Amino acid sequence: MRIDPIRFLDKKGREIELRAAVSSDADALIEYLKVVNVETPFLIREPDECEMSHEDEEKFIQGKLDSEREILLLALANGQLAGNCSIQSLGSFKRLRHRCDVAIALYQEYCGCGIGRIMLETVLELAKKAHYEQAELEVVEGNDNAIVLYEKLGFKRYGTFPSNMKYADGSYRDAYWMMKKL
Repeated sequence: MRIDPIRFLDKKGREIELRAAVSSDADALIEYLKVVNVETPFLIREPDECEMSHEDEEKFIQGKLDSEREILLLALANGQLAGNCSIQSLGSFKRLRHRCDVAIALYQEYCGCGIGRIMLETVLELAKKAHYEQAELEVVEGNDNAIVLYEKLGFKRYGTFPSNMKYADGSYRDAYWMMKKL
């Protein structure tokens, strides 16, 4: 999915641009994944699991650009990658076509500045236009700022996945399944 760029100022006065990822973003996205997986324990990868090739990332991005119902939305702060947010179909079967998955992550320095909220509002509006009826996400327990934001945007908690994540140190964390009717 492609969109016209959206520009706004974050809470710190930085100029933010939201746009769809393009193939030339591949290297920046690979580096971003390596960093954000170190910065937070709330994402699904261990830091050493970010091993995708440039070519694989380009193919992934192109798949999103070619899709009518999926997007990889980037936030750029003064031209530098700040984070991403995506909508992804849960499947091509007719019984699942009404559902999409939402995911978001930002570099730590951009958290709490209003960027995530605008990114989520943008992808939720795109999801409606793509004829999804509900948006879903998983959020790891303890990620309180994200949970508060999701609830403010109308997501409700419908279930818990016990021991959803197992960390390298052997500890576990539950995750919550949240959903918003569009």
